[in-house]
Amino acid sequence: MKYYRLSSFIVVIFFVSVQAFAQIQKPVTWTFNAKKLSATSYELHLTATLKEGWHIYSQSTPEGGPVATNITFDKNPLVIIKGKPTETGKMETKHEPLFGVDVKQFANKVDFVQVIQLKAAVKTNVSGIIESMACNDSQCLPPAKQSFSISTQ
Repeated sequence: MKYYRLSSFIVVIFFVSVQAFAQIQKPVTWTFNAKKLSATSYELHLTATLKEGWHIYSQSTPEGGPVATNITFDKNPLVIIKGKPTETGKMETKHEPLFGVDVKQFANKVDFVQVIQLKAAVKTNVSGIIESMACNDSQCLPPAKQSFSISTQ
């Protein structure tokens, strides 16, 4: 009976520890929305909110450095993607000795804004994937992919 209680206790502690560790490893929260500019033009906002002490990298991180944030849009015959997404947030440039390059990174919050044009004034969804890598002062997590789907109108 004593062995059963002890093993149950160990199992409970293990699952609580795993749950706590898993929560720590989710430092980025994404939100998505569309802002209507005209009958057929929208700004798509893909916004990353980061936990204290964490950062993600700009889309223009140099080669040889950490994984740059990359946004890929699925093909939609009703949508024209206008240029590349812009980045709105407090960008920091920092020399990263681990990679030997200067990197551009965002902490706290960054908004990736993509202008799109619809071929007609219709309701549609714009979907895709964001790949980003989150780091803090002691570790980098493997690059993570986040799917998104944003409705127009």
